[in-house]
Amino acid sequence: MLTATIQGLLLGGSMIIPIGAQNAYILNQGIKRNHHWLTASICILCDALLISAGVFGAGSLLALNPDLLQVITWGGIVFLSVYGAMSFRSAWQYQYGKTELDGTHKSRKMVVMATLAVTLLNPHVYLDTVVVLGSVGNQFSGDNRLAFTAGTILASTLWFYGLAFSAAKFSNWLNRPKIQRIINITVGGIMWVIASSLYRNLA
Repeated sequence: MLTATIQGLLLGGSMIIPIGAQNAYILNQGIKRNHHWLTASICILCDALLISAGVFGAGSLLALNPDLLQVITWGGIVFLSVYGAMSFRSAWQYQYGKTELDGTHKSRKMVVMATLAVTLLNPHVYLDTVVVLGSVGNQFSGDNRLAFTAGTILASTLWFYGLAFSAAKFSNWLNRPKIQRIINITVGGIMWVIASSLYRNLA
């Protein structure tokens, strides 16, 4: 069981740690100290549910419904494109000293909805958790399958909470206009690159 847990931890980390829409959003919320623990918790919960679903059989269901995945993909393209544009807009405002909009905190409801959108409208999340981790998890049986699942969820928990903590811890430095502008441009670029790759996959 220990071996299965470690395999889940390592594979889960390799799927979650590379920079993506979830990581970029948690980073931004952590820097602003705007419900960053809630944001990380939602991402962890979604990952736990999707990984569990994949390990226990939902991966084949998703593979048999390409239309569903296409709808999710289009939703992701629209959301990521808009969010990227908003990040570039924030970077432009920082460049000219107009930071008042960035100083305002989003309500809990807005944060919850945005976090769910970043997570559930990103097809990469389903491919990484339900399909990839699910297919590997299906190779285990009994307690080892549960141990592998626990390992992947542990990887998600450690990473997302660690990212939220680190961003908030160093927020005074990260929230400097020049640094924040670089972060906003980087986040906007990541969102647009992901949206572009999703669109190319549809073509």
